[in-house]
Amino acid sequence: MDNKKLILSLKKGNEAAFKEVYFRYYDKLIHLTKRFNDSVLTPEDFVQESFLRLYNKRELLNEDILLDKQLFTICKNIIINHLNRENKIIQLDPTLDRIEEKEPDLDITEDRKEKLYAFINQLPEQQQKIFTLHKLENLSYKEIAEITELSEKTIANHIYLATKFIRKKITELENVTELYN
Repeated sequence: MDNKKLILSLKKGNEAAFKEVYFRYYDKLIHLTKRFNDSVLTPEDFVQESFLRLYNKRELLNEDILLDKQLFTICKNIIINHLNRENKIIQLDPTLDRIEEKEPDLDITEDRKEKLYAFINQLPEQQQKIFTLHKLENLSYKEIAEITELSEKTIANHIYLATKFIRKKITELENVTELYN
């Protein structure tokens, strides 16, 4: 099937057309995604997500653009989004170091740590457990996945959400502190 016919068939939800695209481009996408050495997601995860997004957004395909370019763009965007999300995960220790540099008084550092633990305790139970295992006990996503019997992708999502929540709470705390200084 040529490019235009294949895309039109995909847009109509033709299962045979989707299978053809899957078998035609699977190995190429795997090869593309292997360049990204990621500790959380495998190349297969990225490829699976790409085909899922292709199918769910098939009505947006453009018949005048080569299908492989559109599929590779989808895959590239998924990888970029994942990497951006992973880069947003903060480390707690640098935050504590910054506090110690500002004020060497140990009482303030201990107070800050107590508040941090209070924020962690506000997390949902599963997020709290996963966040603690990763950030405070330094376990890898893989190790946490084995302990919790969850996928590494789920672990990454829990850590991202927990980190986002804690970052927001720390920012709020800093804003309140600035008001009183």
